[in-house]
Amino acid sequence: MYVITKNKQGLSSLPAKEIYPSSIKSISSSLAQKIVIELSKCPMYPMELAKKLKVNEQKIYYHIRNLEKAQIIGEIKSTIVQGATAHYYALKEPALVIKFREFQSTQRIKELEVQPKSFLEPFIEDGQLNANIIVGSPDPHGNEKARSRDGYYGIDLALFFGTFLNYISSLHVKLDTETRTEDLQNNLVLIGGPVVNTVTEKVNNKLYIRFDKANNWNIFSTISKRTYHTDEIGVIIKQKNPFNKKKYILVVAGKRYTGTKAVIVAFVKYFNELLKGNRYDNKIFAKVVEGIDVDSDGIVDDVEILE
Repeated sequence: MYVITKNKQGLSSLPAKEIYPSSIKSISSSLAQKIVIELSKCPMYPMELAKKLKVNEQKIYYHIRNLEKAQIIGEIKSTIVQGATAHYYALKEPALVIKFREFQSTQRIKELEVQPKSFLEPFIEDGQLNANIIVGSPDPHGNEKARSRDGYYGIDLALFFGTFLNYISSLHVKLDTETRTEDLQNNLVLIGGPVVNTVTEKVNNKLYIRFDKANNWNIFSTISKRTYHTDEIGVIIKQKNPFNKKKYILVVAGKRYTGTKAVIVAFVKYFNELLKGNRYDNKIFAKVVEGIDVDSDGIVDDVEILE
């Protein structure tokens, strides 16, 4: 759901969550409203909120429980802070709507079909990008001092994602070398293999289909038990985020940059085929593709889906 306003610059919108009239009480106090405003800026834990708002921590907990019960806020992660478990909360949506009668017909933004929606969630939710996109740095870095060329193909992937977006609230793309620990707690789109993207390297051993460092970075599928050798091989993998089990990662990577390009071609030309899952286990979103140079000009322009 969105709230839309018209101004001199045109139309502006915010994602909104519908709440019931009975939930009004949870945000009726000035303190509850201050908590919601702070959580709309960034996730925080109760003690942090208490210090920020200069109130007793128990009062914060009281309102946190009520706001969470009303589904206005939700816990997004937990971590250890000064020896204790800190539960971070965030606003569900940056706007709230209370509906007193049914909606009327009007022009609307086209919604995703069910199948693409299931694949793209939670990276795209309600027309908003909900992930950090991590690309390998073009400067020498990592154990192999590699330079990434995969980031250029990420532009095409971003354009593809853009066809499903109608709201962008902030910048989402980071180099692997500037990615912080807290960034890894979110949904992640990782572009590039472990040689050029150090974040992909960190999750590599957890992937359904992984890169074998001891075997010239050949790609090994734990699903089919097959090994793929050529430089034009790439993978598309969606699975739980090893850094935060409440989130997901989407790995878009090749053995070499030509393999990463093959994956981007697969997204643009054969997205419906990607939705079917792995050929050996269709419940797993993990595909292996091989780039093909159809017109023999030395550039990958088509792909074959191997599994």
